[in-house]
Amino acid sequence: MIATSVLADSAIEHYRGSFHNKAMVIPLVTAALSLAASAHGSADRRPAAHPARDGIYAAAALTGLAGTCFHIFNISKKPAGFSWQNLFYSAPIGAPAALTLSGILGFLAERVRDTLPGRAPTICGVSAGRAVAAATSVGLLGTVAEAGLLHFRGAYHDPFMYLPVTIPPLTAVLIGNAALGRTCERRPLARFWLRFTALLGFVGAGFHVIGVARNMGGWRNWTQNVLNGPPIPAPPSFTGLALAGLAALGLMEDHPDD
Repeated sequence: MIATSVLADSAIEHYRGSFHNKAMVIPLVTAALSLAASAHGSADRRPAAHPARDGIYAAAALTGLAGTCFHIFNISKKPAGFSWQNLFYSAPIGAPAALTLSGILGFLAERVRDTLPGRAPTICGVSAGRAVAAATSVGLLGTVAEAGLLHFRGAYHDPFMYLPVTIPPLTAVLIGNAALGRTCERRPLARFWLRFTALLGFVGAGFHVIGVARNMGGWRNWTQNVLNGPPIPAPPSFTGLALAGLAALGLMEDHPDD
């Protein structure tokens, strides 16, 4: 889900930038490979990690990290540096981190499937459920920061624009608490808000479709409005993270470590 969101979003944004830097093709390639690796992993019935998938996920994570550095550099070299104007309209500072999240979650999934039957999955000695829950919490907070910046640019002209900066932070706190708390506890409240956040990702994409339609010419002028309107593929990142959080709760309930 996250790889699909990154692939579509980066394709639109980098096409808008005319791919003036040849490196702008790299996130499209790694996101597509991450998506392909995920599809292969879902279809693969062998309960073991695959070195090719691990390599792809690592490449995706590193590409996202490098992209974040490039975007920060892009902003810093402009007149006024890290001003609100540049943060609003330059390369989105937090967007590449979604590709890093895609790679990290894929790599964690490979560690879970590589667990021997009858043993609790662990990652570097930590319960896999805790590790995935922690990654979900941090990822949600980062995604909220990016959404908050862009919605602030839009002056929150629609009250619904407050949803991605209010619901996911609460979800992040709940899943973060689950990562640090007792894994044997049932957490219906966290599960509810994770499901709500997953739904929010699809609802947000729908609102962005409406936002594109409200621009001059609407969808008849889609070649311009899709580039300049609200990013339609971005909100489903919330859905991908929420699904990872639900998986983390399932792991903790199935394999409590306390």
